[in-house]
Amino acid sequence: MTNKEIKALISLLDDPEIAPQIQDRIQTLGESIIPFLEESWEESLDPQQQQRLEDLIHNLQFEGLQQRLRVWRDSGGENLLEGMWLLNSYQYPDADLQALNRAIEQLRFEVWTLLRPDMHPADQVQVLNHVLFRNHKFAANTQNFHSPANSMLHLVLETRRGNPLTLCVIYLLVAQRLELPVYGVNLPNLFVLTFQPKDKAFPAFYINCYNRGLILSRTDIEHYVAQLNLSSNDIFFEPCSHLDIVRRALRNLMLSFEKMQEPAKAIEVSKLLAILTDESGNPTDNEAGAEDED
Repeated sequence: MTNKEIKALISLLDDPEIAPQIQDRIQTLGESIIPFLEESWEESLDPQQQQRLEDLIHNLQFEGLQQRLRVWRDSGGENLLEGMWLLNSYQYPDADLQALNRAIEQLRFEVWTLLRPDMHPADQVQVLNHVLFRNHKFAANTQNFHSPANSMLHLVLETRRGNPLTLCVIYLLVAQRLELPVYGVNLPNLFVLTFQPKDKAFPAFYINCYNRGLILSRTDIEHYVAQLNLSSNDIFFEPCSHLDIVRRALRNLMLSFEKMQEPAKAIEVSKLLAILTDESGNPTDNEAGAEDED
């Protein structure tokens, strides 16, 4: 369609008798029509018409997001930054993936300048902790734990406040770019990281980013699980996939919207989560629950 034809089509939304059919037609045109809808919104003085346009724009963006999430899933879900950016774009469709990439790269560079060859794994972690938690002051958002902003990576990078998972994601992305053997671990109510040294002379240990990178032993994790009255399970100790991490991030976001009394958004996020679950709609064996205040 030409620009003139698109504008003429949008103008027909003013007619209540044919508006539903016009909306269906616009939906088929995809996200490319959004700039025209935004222009029409700016030109309109009718609040009801503006609301119809806002709903159309959101529906088109949501359809596009679902499609991109399927592509990411089908590619193996290996690019964690891209997966978190897709989640980010639910609330912020204009979020810039390259801006996120630059922010992570800057943190990587700062850590790299302090690392030395043959450093002990615990010392490598202390360097990461120094840059992220002392220099940049990343910390737990304890005052507003259930805010959806805690799941938005670009906001966490800006405000330096997040939930256990997003703090771990930033730490993990930096560590992986430094080729350090750091991975996510799905604990109930708390997401942590594990450092699994390539040299087996050093035992694996765990990193609690929600407590400024506190190093934990396997025994510490066993005690934590026992306090929750749960049976021991390998997924509480072993690395999880990037797909698992984004699934958990979506569950956190869904919980946030439920806590904020925004059921419509919670339902939409549940649809995004369903894209990343198996065909039956059930979580995989390597998943745990969303974060809680525990």
